[in-house]
Amino acid sequence: MKQRHPSADSRPLPAASAQQDGAEPRSALLRGTLDLLILKALSLDPLHGVGVSKRIEQITGGEYRVSFGSLFPALHGMEEEGWVVAEWRASETNRRAKYYRLTAAGRRQFEEEQRGWLRTASAMALAMRAT
Repeated sequence: MKQRHPSADSRPLPAASAQQDGAEPRSALLRGTLDLLILKALSLDPLHGVGVSKRIEQITGGEYRVSFGSLFPALHGMEEEGWVVAEWRASETNRRAKYYRLTAAGRRQFEEEQRGWLRTASAMALAMRAT
């Protein structure tokens, strides 16, 4: 399955970064990490776009808030890849919202990207401890 972004690419995605009340970003997500966070959020339940954004903020302990300008293009790309499907339905506030859920291909992609991220994080942890 092809990846939309190389996970090892270290160029930051500034629109998906940790910020405090309009301050400059404290850190940035690595390219490919946004896809992994979206896949993780959707691995738990189908969610609408705002729900995905809130779930990412929740599961990262508030470290990352994803702008809609980054989130929705990523979700649409995932739809094109066949990783998610979407359907319109009423939200918890009874508003019409597009809900996204993982497909079988999306679950496989999530597992693949998660393994790759864990390998990368482990290697970086070893490098940081090296003397």
